[in-house]
Amino acid sequence: MQVEEELARLSPGKETLLTIGVFDGVHLGHKGLLSRLTEMAKREGLLSGVVTFHPHPREVLSASSKFVYLTTIAEKVGLLRAEGVEAVITLSFTPELGQLSARSFVTLLQKHLRMRGMVVGPDFALGKDREGDVDILGSLGRELGFSVTVIPEVTTNGDVISSTIIRNALTDGNIKQVTKLLDRFYSIKGRVTTGAGRGAGLGFPTANLAVDLKKALPPEGVYVTWAYLDSQPYQSMTNIGRRLTFGEKELTIEVLLMDYQDNLYDRELRVDIVERLRDEKRFDTVDELKEQIAADVEQGRAILSSHDRE
Repeated sequence: MQVEEELARLSPGKETLLTIGVFDGVHLGHKGLLSRLTEMAKREGLLSGVVTFHPHPREVLSASSKFVYLTTIAEKVGLLRAEGVEAVITLSFTPELGQLSARSFVTLLQKHLRMRGMVVGPDFALGKDREGDVDILGSLGRELGFSVTVIPEVTTNGDVISSTIIRNALTDGNIKQVTKLLDRFYSIKGRVTTGAGRGAGLGFPTANLAVDLKKALPPEGVYVTWAYLDSQPYQSMTNIGRRLTFGEKELTIEVLLMDYQDNLYDRELRVDIVERLRDEKRFDTVDELKEQIAADVEQGRAILSSHDRE
């Protein structure tokens, strides 16, 4: 069984207090639960841990080929650790894992991760057909010897904060809502690849960013951003679009670092999206495009001067 093989590779140094879930985005709602997890683990002398899954169960069980993620695996692990989680265990979600009963799964966690307790939200469930809700888990815990602590969900305007709500806000281009619910700017990260080279000819050299194809993106348009190169921040503008002025159809992500002139080819960039500036436009002449880019840069600088980096 693949899940048992993956768990067997791990050997926590002490007993654990775990939470379980996909945790895509590691958003404000997740942070409330993680805070309680790490606080309780420290108080009880346990190792705090997150058991997470990839791919998303919905992608596997519904065979959806269009599922996109707010965070890559590496981003998610980094964000979870930044919240103070001591151990992050990523399990491959397979149809076989989806068929495990709640009892079988928690037994595996006790056997391989030395689980002494679980911290979950009120709507949490695991196991085949989500049979293991908090009531069933409570019964299993009393029988098998682990605690189950239920943490209230974090809400905003009466709505529970969820990864789905954030993905929808991102799709709608509601960057302010995304920032609020994530409690940080939304980031995209990738390696700089060769492009058409038109940016330099326009007087505004840009970096073509290759990102994970499963990464969720905001709608096409021009965005005010912070770009990070080796952790050094640069004011930047990012165009997500199809170079309408030049009649191209392939979606590209082009980043204009305002105060950086050296070659960026094959370097890795992280881009934090601060604000949506405008839709992508088709210009009749290159001179009109240059004038618009200059205006975008000026407006972008003004916006970034009023935002703290996150």
